[in-house]
Amino acid sequence: MSTPRLDDPQKLRADLEPWNNDAIAALIGDRAVAALDREQLVPARLAARAAGDEPVALLTRLFALGETLTVAQLDRALPTLGTEGAAASGIVATAGLGDDDQVRALVDLRPYETEAHRWWIASDLGEAVTGERLTDDHVLGVGGASLTLASITMRNQVGRALDLGTGSGIQALHASSHAGPVTATDTSLRALEFARFNADLAGVTLDLRHGSLLEPVAGEQFDLIVSNPPFVITPPGAPSFEYRDGGMPGDTLLGTLVRGLGAHLTPGGVAQMLGNWEIRDDWRERWGQWLDGTGLDAWVVQRDVLDAAQYAEIWLRDAGIVPERGRAAFDDAYEAYLADFDRRGVREIGFGMVLLRRPVHSSGPTLSRLEYLEGQLASGSDLAASLAAHDRLAALSDEALLAERLTIQGDVTREVYGRPLLADPEHILIRQGGGFGRAIRADTGLAGFVGACDEELTVGQILNALEALGVEHARELIPAIRELVETGILA
Repeated sequence: MSTPRLDDPQKLRADLEPWNNDAIAALIGDRAVAALDREQLVPARLAARAAGDEPVALLTRLFALGETLTVAQLDRALPTLGTEGAAASGIVATAGLGDDDQVRALVDLRPYETEAHRWWIASDLGEAVTGERLTDDHVLGVGGASLTLASITMRNQVGRALDLGTGSGIQALHASSHAGPVTATDTSLRALEFARFNADLAGVTLDLRHGSLLEPVAGEQFDLIVSNPPFVITPPGAPSFEYRDGGMPGDTLLGTLVRGLGAHLTPGGVAQMLGNWEIRDDWRERWGQWLDGTGLDAWVVQRDVLDAAQYAEIWLRDAGIVPERGRAAFDDAYEAYLADFDRRGVREIGFGMVLLRRPVHSSGPTLSRLEYLEGQLASGSDLAASLAAHDRLAALSDEALLAERLTIQGDVTREVYGRPLLADPEHILIRQGGGFGRAIRADTGLAGFVGACDEELTVGQILNALEALGVEHARELIPAIRELVETGILA
């Protein structure tokens, strides 16, 4: 398969400017938008066809929904670049340039928007459009994992940044907005060409390099490393794809990165990743083995856990290997997954976020959080605030903490449960609305402390008041108070 290229990005950018997510949603309506989230194209196709030859409808039909247009229609939708320029750029194919000649898309191209950015991202056409199994060198667009990593990445202004395993380049584009030079690597030459196209279309300069894992940046250091690596665990004999399978057995790829990233981080530099890891007994033991000796601060959040069968089913379907397309092929691949997991004693597979940091000082790491938190992941700004709180607390003695004034974050609520006739509640939960949405179980002493945090009294004064009210050993609440500050419930 070919890859797109741009000789004059400004022409395509000008033509795509009116084509944004709000315009598409207004065109096709809520029903079709919801269906697209389920990878069902028919409602959107019907709505876009009904809109006639409006440019937004034509671009949506061609690049997002896989329909063919005529040359005359595409000339209307891309008045600056035109069909001839689009064909030369490798984003469409046409048998001729007559008005009635048919044009089909060679790439998936669609708007990508945040509060701060508007880009258009090209990738290979997906299974929903082609109706065929993905090719081994498929270049993925912006999927759920890409969106998750983009949302949890801290956006502090930094010097050099590295996007390891860039794919179509979305993490590198984000990094370009808050970093100096951005290097992006991938083992797939096709992926790098898509990343180049998307960067050119966005007006962003990237240092693109071909190679495996950290080999292309040997001897170099970065202030930020982001990676949505090919972390899918694929057993021998099962179908593999460059965009999701790094060619290493089990979860070896993730472990290799964890042990190797420290040498490529500047002091204070941070690496943020997503990953899968195998669970035999306690998942924290595996992470302890990977982290041992790295000297890195580490914060790992296991968000989801799947048993081996669920994991196999999800990734076979992702590859378009389903019973409807061939029961024998599906069963063989399914069996390969389960046989491999059973042979190696893998019961479950965890998924989550990984944050690693090289300590600024030679005294060594101060952060080691390995936690299982189901549900929402914190935003990059939440993570940055938690890291800052951790660093301040790490330098603060208990006596110094007593002099601090704390306040409850605005998203925190208290939930009290108990039988009506009991004098005291049986359960008190301090719940965080933002961040990780933590629910901290508290006794009456800790709940009373949190309720008194209004920046007026110091920690020591509140603890003294609690002791005067009959709360025994109030000073023993200090570790819990530190936890509440570090997790963003108190500030």
